Amino acid sequence: MVERGDKIAVALSGGKDSSALLYIFKKIFHNRNDLEFFAIAVDEGISGFRSITLRNAEKVAKGLGINFYRFSFEQEFGFTLDEIVSKKFEQAPCTFCGVLRRKLIDRKAKELGATKVATAHNLDDEVQTILINYLRGDIARLGRLYGRRAEFVPRIKPLQAVPEKEVALYAILVGIPIITAGCPYATRSFRFTVKKMLNEFERKYPGTKYSVMRGYERLSEFLPRAQQDKKLLRCERCGDASASSICKACEIIEMMKGT
Repeated sequence: MVERGDKIAVALSGGKDSSALLYIFKKIFHNRNDLEFFAIAVDEGISGFRSITLRNAEKVAKGLGINFYRFSFEQEFGFTLDEIVSKKFEQAPCTFCGVLRRKLIDRKAKELGATKVATAHNLDDEVQTILINYLRGDIARLGRLYGRRAEFVPRIKPLQAVPEKEVALYAILVGIPIITAGCPYATRSFRFTVKKMLNEFERKYPGTKYSVMRGYERLSEFLPRAQQDKKLLRCERCGDASASSICKACEIIEMMKGT
């Protein structure tokens, strides 16, 4: 995942997973002069939660001697996630948050010259995503879970085969500060329900999460892949690559302007 000459942007939330990932990169590659790592943190604007994790993120990055960059929804898009939620749209807050976070991280990683973006998705996160797409019958998304078009900064997930509990245990063992605060909007998402279901299966039938991952890996070779040669459009609003004339992030911006 890490190649000679890489400049890697680490998506750092300040939670245990991303903090552990940054620590691991520093530990393994501290003597590699050809590599560069920096941290990107996103302030979505969630009162009583994000300010706590962002303080921890900056503390972790500075403690490791890693450059730390902080960006916010309010600065980039003109509103916070709290303001989106206050509009009482039909979609869950996580739907908006995910789209805007991905947009912001990709944009800033490009501006800062990153060759890759590293995210701290663990086994639990990956299996939840697989099962969500199974349950929704979204074959297209299943087919592109590990594919990314050239128009976007490539992403790597070094912790994708590591269970969440093991990441937490590692963080404790090496002395990484752990923030126990959870996002107040997480319980409204479909993912939260799937997470609870998977944890219950794992408790009753240990190894379930690994089985789902292995099953997906076997199945993935038969799934349709993203058509890399199919040219994407350019968003009429922001100019970024998009599957439609207006990208999802700009659709959200227009929804906010129209309310």
